[in-house]
Amino acid sequence: MASMDFKKNPKTEFKDVKKMSREESRNEVAALREGIEYHNYLYYVKNKPKISDAAYDKLLRRLQELEETFPDLQSSVSPTRRIGVEPVSGLKKVNHSAPMLSLNAALEEKEVKDFDDFICRNINGENVTYVLEPKFDGFSVEIVYEDGIFKYGATRGDGRTGEDISENLKTMGPVPLRLRKSGSLPSLLSVRGEVFMKKKGFQKLNKERIEQGKEPFANSRNAAAGMMRQLDPKKVAGKPFGIFFYDILKIEGYELSSHWKTLQQFPEWGLKTNTHITKATTFDRVRKYHQKLSEERDQLDYDIDGIVIKLDNFKHRENLGVRQRSPRWAFAWKFRPKEEITTLRDIVVQVGRTGILTPVALLAPVDVGGVTVSRATLHNEQEVTNKDVRPGDKVRIERAGDVIPEVVERLKARGKKRGKRFAMPRKCPSCGSETIKEGAYTICPAGLSCPAQQVGHILHYASRDALNIAGLGDKTVKRLVEKGMVRNIADLYELSTGDITRLEGFAKKSAIRLYDEIRAARSPRLDRFLYALGIRHVGQRAARVLARRYRSLNALSKANKKELGGIPQSCGLMVE
Repeated sequence: MASMDFKKNPKTEFKDVKKMSREESRNEVAALREGIEYHNYLYYVKNKPKISDAAYDKLLRRLQELEETFPDLQSSVSPTRRIGVEPVSGLKKVNHSAPMLSLNAALEEKEVKDFDDFICRNINGENVTYVLEPKFDGFSVEIVYEDGIFKYGATRGDGRTGEDISENLKTMGPVPLRLRKSGSLPSLLSVRGEVFMKKKGFQKLNKERIEQGKEPFANSRNAAAGMMRQLDPKKVAGKPFGIFFYDILKIEGYELSSHWKTLQQFPEWGLKTNTHITKATTFDRVRKYHQKLSEERDQLDYDIDGIVIKLDNFKHRENLGVRQRSPRWAFAWKFRPKEEITTLRDIVVQVGRTGILTPVALLAPVDVGGVTVSRATLHNEQEVTNKDVRPGDKVRIERAGDVIPEVVERLKARGKKRGKRFAMPRKCPSCGSETIKEGAYTICPAGLSCPAQQVGHILHYASRDALNIAGLGDKTVKRLVEKGMVRNIADLYELSTGDITRLEGFAKKSAIRLYDEIRAARSPRLDRFLYALGIRHVGQRAARVLARRYRSLNALSKANKKELGGIPQSCGLMVE
């Protein structure tokens, strides 16, 4: 038989599996796995493939054939897992190895300079070294390796708890199932990465969805998040995903002294990093890096919306510490929103969960940074008046934060007859109740008797920062309310899988998934539950303060106004 080194000799003619001994099959499986992962490393990390796609596919098919013939040789970290295994019944919740924090961010240079000044003041006169990275506009994940073997991977979720998407991550070529041995390996390594969908792949996916009569994804980040939460890994395999690894959440059995050394070590382990990462020792260098990436962002095959500035030295980081939701040693400098000009076709009104009526501009579809925009917020009646926008006007729009479209201004045109001025309706467009004015806002006072407020209330309850019931999206909740199946939060817990399958778009498997997600939300953390209820003046921070102080819903229910009034106002709580 030919050489078993598939790193050097991928064109081997294979022996008939039926004529192979157990020892031969075991040796060939081990050699194939090693060879396939080696060629994965060359392709995804080094960008220097040595074999053709056809030759690679031949190795993978051979490994699959052997594993199917000898089931006892199958492994949860075999490269064949990249093809996709059988669907799972639901996504399990997992606790992160360490909190996956967010970043403080700003658009203006002054705020970024304030961050630099803060760092310089607090590292005892030592020279500052930053690591500069693109701020990826993707889907953050944690992947854990034990003794170099892929253990599990999870979504960010709320930063403390995510969902296990291991099988979906295994389908991605750039995710190593075994770390490469470059000297010693950590006994435990929890890394943070950003999954993204390549621009061309995203555009192709949206085109296919439109042709199938489905709603296109709003942006590539939503597409990546939606696809990676699929229950069927085969639907994820082969999709145009990429990933960059950029941080360590937890490491044991290995010492690293700086972020730069960490990023240099990652490729040695087979973890792909971004090629635009660099170091800076002056704020002028930070400014130039921001300007350069802002100018080049459209040429990249993935979306970025700013840069990230990180203090390099780990000891300095430890001294500075972290806030509740963000580190003190890192900062994001966002790019200016992208702008385009289009026609405002109409102004409609939508009703939010608190009853506030918001005017929304319906636009002639326009591409803004690779995303087709056809709606934009106008905030309130006073803003519509101040901007004096009317149907038929040419308007400048931007994607604020590269996410939420907003009408910036009207472009004046001489001699053109203009449309009718906008005025807020006197009756709620959802329930017909008489509206009332509260300052700049027009409000429907019907509360949860109003279908639109029912929808908004349930969507808030199910949102990621609340109870994180991912299957309860906008369309699903609207259908539940329209059919009279759900009028309030309590009704959610009365739904059966049979009820859910009667909704358009739900088969038995997806209905069971949503049912299980709702059941899993029966015993939430107190702070998340308080926030989910949507009580006025109880935001996330106030909910956390209340949960720490009272520990249980029963204890909180017995608190009087005086006790609640003693809670620091800085948490955002207002007692009425």
